[in-house]
Amino acid sequence: MIVAMKHLTLLCMASQSEKTLEKLRSLGCVHLDLSSAASPELSVARGDVSEAENALRILSAAAKGAVPSPASSEANLRDEDLLLPVSFPEYDNCAKGVLFVDAARQRLIDGAFKLSRTIKQYIPFGEFDPASVTSLREKGFSIELVKYLTGVKLSVEGGYVQVVSSDERNTYGVVVKGPQFASSQIKGGAYEVVPLITEKLSVMQNRLAMAEEKIADFTNLLAKEAQSMTEKITALYPELLDKVQFAAARDVIASQGEISYVTGWMSEDSIESVRNEAKVEGWALAVRDPKEDEVPPTLIRPPKIFAPVTALFKGLGIAPAYNESDVSVPFMCYFSLFFAMLVGDGGYGTIIFILTMLGWFKAASNKSVRPWLILMTVFSLGTIAWGFLSNTWFGAGLPFAQDWASVKWLADPSYKNMMFLCFTIGASHLVLARVWSGICIINDRTCLSQFGWAGILLFMYWVTNSIVGIFSSIPNWMFVVFGISLVLVFGFTLKGNEFKSRGIEIGMLPLNIMSALGDIISYVRLFAVGLASVKVAQNFNDMALANSWPIWMKCSVSVLILLIGHALNFVMAGLSILVHAVRLNTLEFSNHKGVSWSGYQFNPFKKTKSK
Repeated sequence: MIVAMKHLTLLCMASQSEKTLEKLRSLGCVHLDLSSAASPELSVARGDVSEAENALRILSAAAKGAVPSPASSEANLRDEDLLLPVSFPEYDNCAKGVLFVDAARQRLIDGAFKLSRTIKQYIPFGEFDPASVTSLREKGFSIELVKYLTGVKLSVEGGYVQVVSSDERNTYGVVVKGPQFASSQIKGGAYEVVPLITEKLSVMQNRLAMAEEKIADFTNLLAKEAQSMTEKITALYPELLDKVQFAAARDVIASQGEISYVTGWMSEDSIESVRNEAKVEGWALAVRDPKEDEVPPTLIRPPKIFAPVTALFKGLGIAPAYNESDVSVPFMCYFSLFFAMLVGDGGYGTIIFILTMLGWFKAASNKSVRPWLILMTVFSLGTIAWGFLSNTWFGAGLPFAQDWASVKWLADPSYKNMMFLCFTIGASHLVLARVWSGICIINDRTCLSQFGWAGILLFMYWVTNSIVGIFSSIPNWMFVVFGISLVLVFGFTLKGNEFKSRGIEIGMLPLNIMSALGDIISYVRLFAVGLASVKVAQNFNDMALANSWPIWMKCSVSVLILLIGHALNFVMAGLSILVHAVRLNTLEFSNHKGVSWSGYQFNPFKKTKSK
C-alpha cells in the first residue's frame, strides 16, 4: 500500500535549530524538501562526497592494474613531482591523499609524455651540449638544427651543412654559418628548422627515466593500498553523505526572530514518536493532511513477501504518485515471469542463480544488497523453471525432457502455442489493471467504465488470437460482451459535470479502444525476444561444432566461440529485460491502471547506514 502522509510544521528556538535538526535526524521519519538548499558549506560537503567517489574509482582502476593515459601534451615535467615521497599525505579525509597521489602521477604522466616526444625528436641529432651552441651564437656564428628529405643536398654561402644522421625518409644535420654570413640563405631544397633544446639529450633521458620510475612507484602504491584505502573511504562515505544532508537541512530551516521553523512530510504512524520528542524538546508542531495542490512523497509498504520489489523501483528511479495505487505485487509477479521468458534459457538462469548464491555468501549481511539478492534468486529460479518447461539449456535441450508435455506444447513448429501464451499473459495483465481500477472506485459510477474496458480487452484478446489463426472465429457471446462494454465506457467514463472540461476524452475513446488491440499484441515480444535469444545460442553452438579443423585446434576454437557467443547473448538478454520487461509493467499495464510513475520517493532525513 501507499502510506498516508501528513504535513508537518515544526517550530523551535532559533538557538536550538541545529540541535533540533540532530533530533529530527535521529528520529529518521521526516522527509524534508532539500532541493532549494544552496550554501558554501553545502558545496564543500558535496565536494567531499565527489572526492570520495573519485578516489574509489581511482583505487578500483589501480587494483586492476590500469594506468591513466596522458591528459595533456603540453605539460612540463616538474622537479617537485620527481622529488615527492611515495606515500599518501596526511589528511583528515583519506580520499584527499588518494587524489593527491593520483594528481601527482597524472602530472608526471603528462610531463613524461611531452618529454618523450621531445627526446624522440632530438635523438637523430645525437648528444651535444646546448650551452656550447649558445656560446658560439653569442660570438656571431649562426647554428641551426635542420631536418630535410633524404636525397636533398643543402648548401649555404659562408658556411657548411654537417649531416648527423639519416634514414630512408629524412636526413638530420647542423647548418653552421660564419659571423659575416649569418643572413645568407640555405639552398638546395625544402627543410625544417628544429628549435634548439635547453639541456643535453642524456639529461632529458635521465629525467624521463626518473619520471617513469616515479609513475611506477605511485601506481604500485595505489595498487598495494587499494583494498585498505577503499575500506577506509567506504567506512567514511556515510559520514560524508550525512554532512551533505545536514548542511542542506541547515539551509532550509527558516527563522523569524528568535523562532526557527522547518516543514516536511511524515507517515501517519510516525506522528506519535514526533509528538513525544516534541514534548521533551519543547517544540511546537502543526500536523495536517495534504492540500489538493501539494504533492507528498510516496512511501510504499507492500506485503512483506513482495517488499524486495521496492529496491527495483529505486533502481529504476520510479515511484507512483501519492494519489495512485501501489502496484508492487503484480509488478513483481509479472516482472518475474517476463524475466524468465525474455532470458528464455535455463542455462543462463543457472548462471544467474550461482552468481546470486555467491552474492548471498559475500554480502548477505548488507541490508541494502539483500533485497536485490532476493529478487535475483526469484528471477533466476523462474528462469530455471522456464528452462525445464521449454527444455532450453544454452541453446540445446536435455534428451530425457524432449517428450514432456510442456516441451512439446511450447515447441509447436507454428509458434501458435507460444503466441497464445503471450496474448493470454497480456490479457490477464491488462484486465487485472482495469478490474482493479474499477474495484478501487466501486462506490463511484465511473467504475462501470473500468469494467467496460476489461470487457473490451477480452474482446481484443479474441480478435488478436483470431488474426494469427489461433482461434478459428470469435464466438457470438463475445460480441455481446463487446457491445455492453462499449456502452459502459462511453456512458460512464465521465460524470455529467465533467463533459465541459474533459469532453475531448470521449472523442478520443475510439482511438483508445483500437490501441487496446495493440497493447495486447505488444506482449508477443515475450515470445519474439525469447525465441531470438534461443536462436542466437543455437547458432553459436552450430558454429562451434561445424568447423573441420584438427581436433586440438577445434577444441580451443569451439570453446572460444561458445564463451564469446553465449556471453554476448547473456548480455543481450539483460538488455532485453531492461527494455521489454520494464516497459510492459510501466507502460502497457500502468496506462490501464492509471499509474503515471510521476511521484518521488519518501526519503526521510536520517543518518546514512554503514554498509
